[in-house]
Amino acid sequence: MSMEMAHITGGSVDMAENFKHLMFTPGVREIQEAKGSRASYARMEGDGSAPDALDDTARAFIESRDTFYMASVTETGWPYVQHRGGPPGFLRVLDRHRIAFADFSGNRQYISTANFRSDDRVALILMDYPNRQRLKLVGRAVSIEHAENPALVDALMPPGYPAQAERGFMITVEGLEWNCAKYITQRFTVAELAGPVEALKARIAALEAENSTLKEKLAS
Repeated sequence: MSMEMAHITGGSVDMAENFKHLMFTPGVREIQEAKGSRASYARMEGDGSAPDALDDTARAFIESRDTFYMASVTETGWPYVQHRGGPPGFLRVLDRHRIAFADFSGNRQYISTANFRSDDRVALILMDYPNRQRLKLVGRAVSIEHAENPALVDALMPPGYPAQAERGFMITVEGLEWNCAKYITQRFTVAELAGPVEALKARIAALEAENSTLKEKLAS
């Protein structure tokens, strides 16, 4: 069953009750009521008694991503969104409620690192453009400096990846939500296109060889 189909049919990945509890603030509920969507959403909303769990479908999706977007809040209240990338699997699922990744050395701005010191809340959006799937996660982040726990941070590094880890980020997931495919434009990476393109090149080469052979036969 695809993740989108499981979402539609009410499979386990659709049990994102705590996400809705956290995101549906009184103001959101008021607008939903005014716009006529509150009744249907109320049936999906949890009571906040337990965080949403990462099931096998979520784990497979998360650990196959090579990029995601991460939002935090500055100490002055401004939202901040950052892109994170690496080889597939650089974002690890530790258990049903925790994910982690190594923070590679970059432009040395340290905005997200500083933000988590004043407000540990974080939001992630993970995209699968070829299959038009999207997963949202919200949780609380903690930063582990390499000097504090080198074994842990080194363990988060993808094997053989040419980067240096300054720290690790561990996120305790409190809510998750799968979104429908509407308005997600299909996009493909070079790696995702490599197989079909090589197959097409091989087919073209075979046809050109066949065409050349036929031309020689006709000429003779």
